[in-house]
Amino acid sequence: MRRLLTDAVRTLVPGRADRNGPLSPLLLVLTVVTGLVDAVSYLALGHVFVANMTGNVVFLGFALAGAESLSALASAVAMVSFLLGAFTGGRIGTRFAAHRGRLLGSAAAVQTLLVAVTVVVAAVSGGRVTTGVQYTLIVFLGLAMGLQNAVARRLGVPDLTTTVLTLTLTGLAADSTPAGGEAPRPGRRILSVLAMFLGALAGAGLILNGHLVWALVAVLVPLAAVAVAVHRLSAGTAAWIRPPS
Repeated sequence: MRRLLTDAVRTLVPGRADRNGPLSPLLLVLTVVTGLVDAVSYLALGHVFVANMTGNVVFLGFALAGAESLSALASAVAMVSFLLGAFTGGRIGTRFAAHRGRLLGSAAAVQTLLVAVTVVVAAVSGGRVTTGVQYTLIVFLGLAMGLQNAVARRLGVPDLTTTVLTLTLTGLAADSTPAGGEAPRPGRRILSVLAMFLGALAGAGLILNGHLVWALVAVLVPLAAVAVAVHRLSAGTAAWIRPPS
């Protein structure tokens, strides 16, 4: 328990010697964003994911097999949008390969703009999800989450992919002491799971109470905060801005 708590504190409040600097807590914020976004997409946009592509591949198969509650088109549009976002993230990652601060800051700024479009669209529609609104939100949120996933992958902070928890949960169990492992980073792994859970919980609460616009605002605010924070923190020659060796 002491090791778990120590690791959790180090993740939330990294010391000067931490080679990832402020990246860990910032990526936890983006993990909360993922939970919020998938709550919006699944509950308000027709049972589709814009961040969890494993779910979309499965949903696409279900839809093509005739499942009435699922849309093959929505799943396909989400996947294509995600891939385009990931491609953009790869380009940004190549441009800022030597500076992780500029990489994350640029990506968060682009994500903020993409999500801002969804807020405007949802607000103009009065929160009503017409077909046009549905696909506009799927496209822009899918672009944002594909970008986030690609950049998190390039940043290379262990157990903080921000969008996928399958390997994190597997590691918690398979690497645990009872399983014969060394249980590396248990606090960080648990915080990652908790962050996505809390984002999903908050997003679902807003959507189920008819607050689509506020749910999107809840996505927008932390993204903007991350963009601003990274811009301020990455000034100078701190060790964490260099890519992991």
